[in-house]
Amino acid sequence: MTRKLAAGNWKMNGLMASLDELKTLVQSHGDVDTDVLICPPATLLTAARDIAGDKIAIGGQDCHAEAFGAHTGDISAEMIRDAGGTYVILGHSERREDHEETDENVRAKAKAALAAGLTVVICVGESLEEREAANTLDIIGGQLAGSIPDLVTGQTLVVAYEPIWAIGTGKTPTLDEIGEVHDFIRSRLERRFGAGVGRSTPILYGGSVKPGNAAEIFGVSNVDGALVGGASLKAEDFGPIIDALEKS
Repeated sequence: MTRKLAAGNWKMNGLMASLDELKTLVQSHGDVDTDVLICPPATLLTAARDIAGDKIAIGGQDCHAEAFGAHTGDISAEMIRDAGGTYVILGHSERREDHEETDENVRAKAKAALAAGLTVVICVGESLEEREAANTLDIIGGQLAGSIPDLVTGQTLVVAYEPIWAIGTGKTPTLDEIGEVHDFIRSRLERRFGAGVGRSTPILYGGSVKPGNAAEIFGVSNVDGALVGGASLKAEDFGPIIDALEKS
């Protein structure tokens, strides 16, 4: 059975005081049946791990492809693991756009993360121009092929579909559009890795997920959870999303 995962990406938000929200989340949703992940800024990793304990997983938002070296400002997968993280987000559209990361960059980082014992959350998604040109599945297929390394399992890989035009805009694809992409991702994973890995890898939807639309999104074929941005910063917003996933 594919595990369900509610993942929160805090992005470049959060100070020590923000961890009060994590404390609240642990108290309210630390014993749910679905997996819960919070990816805070690197400055908060260790403190977040201390608060989350074994109730909620903690992860990084990016890592370098090298284990160590002269890379000022970067963080390695080993550092994330050492700080208590067990996951890392890779290939987010904001990294692909702001830092011009390619599929090859993402694949190299994923290899490093897997070697360090992290589970990788690899993001894929199309721009509005690509969606309007009916190129969505071609774009997603290329990103899957180029970004995911060969040595993954259903326990070490999570795929997150985030249409770029829906991130932080309040816009979401139709349920049919979400289902089409998630079904496509599932079929590509099964074709490449076999039924075992293909069917056990969680596929998350991300892009303006909020309490008001979470339940209907989780009812879509092959949607196993969500990668949530802004709504994960407050326990009162993220909690209902977790509840909706648990009930789906």
